[in-house]
Amino acid sequence: MVGGRQLTSAGTPGLLSPRRLPAGAISLAVGAVVWEIAGRIVDQPFLPPLSAVVARLADMVGSGMIVGSLGASLVNLAIGFGVSLALGLVVGVAMGRYRKVEAALGVYVYALLTAPSLVFAPIFFSLLGDGRGSIVGVVVMYSAFIMIINTASAIQTVPGHLVEMARSYGASERQVLLQIMLPAAAPLIMAGVRLGVGRAVVGMINGEMFISVIGLGRIVTQAGGRFDGAGVLAILLVIIAVALGAVALVQAVDRRLTRWLPTTSRPATPSRRPVPAGARKTSGGKP
Repeated sequence: MVGGRQLTSAGTPGLLSPRRLPAGAISLAVGAVVWEIAGRIVDQPFLPPLSAVVARLADMVGSGMIVGSLGASLVNLAIGFGVSLALGLVVGVAMGRYRKVEAALGVYVYALLTAPSLVFAPIFFSLLGDGRGSIVGVVVMYSAFIMIINTASAIQTVPGHLVEMARSYGASERQVLLQIMLPAAAPLIMAGVRLGVGRAVVGMINGEMFISVIGLGRIVTQAGGRFDGAGVLAILLVIIAVALGAVALVQAVDRRLTRWLPTTSRPATPSRRPVPAGARKTSGGKP
């Protein structure tokens, strides 16, 4: 502090150090500026500037077009992701814990993970019609298998000595799973859940666009048919917001479930202050 004024790390009064600015906010601001400039330079309908997209989004929200469609899409996402999460945990734990289950189901899980999930849309359409069931089926195909594989891998990485210690104290198989393996594997399982929720959003939009034209997928399809680039990108912003909100919710649950984990602290940066002459050591190692 000099003359009652707070100095930054650079010694300039009244200025905020760039190091204290959040990196995410800086990245978003730079991306918005680049988008705006690129849109004005290109001047094409397929790449409108960000200001035009935001104005189009405001018009959609004001007309009530977004709210109802967003509600329908969130219901599809919640049901599909709930089914995927249940499958991911149950099948993943079984595959990770029991080798016979992994041998029996592993080939199918990996095959369905690598297969294009959208090719199953006609199958769901023929079996379930053009209603919500088909969209939920597409969401499950997109998100379930990545969670199954992550959960199985997380269970398999649990240290064996933890299970052996629990067995030595007379723990049953149920107690080993619920009280030893699942808590130890929770961080990796939640990493798979974060991946799954992102893929679930993609499955939701694809299902709404190609099976049942409802929700946000309906607005995207209609805007694309009119070659309304600003409208398509406006809905894209809403979809990104939905995905980020879903991931943030999963991260909040992750922090609550894994709060028992010890937090690692970074070592303090060593001070660069000059060492007093009396504290310096001689070449013999004595002051």
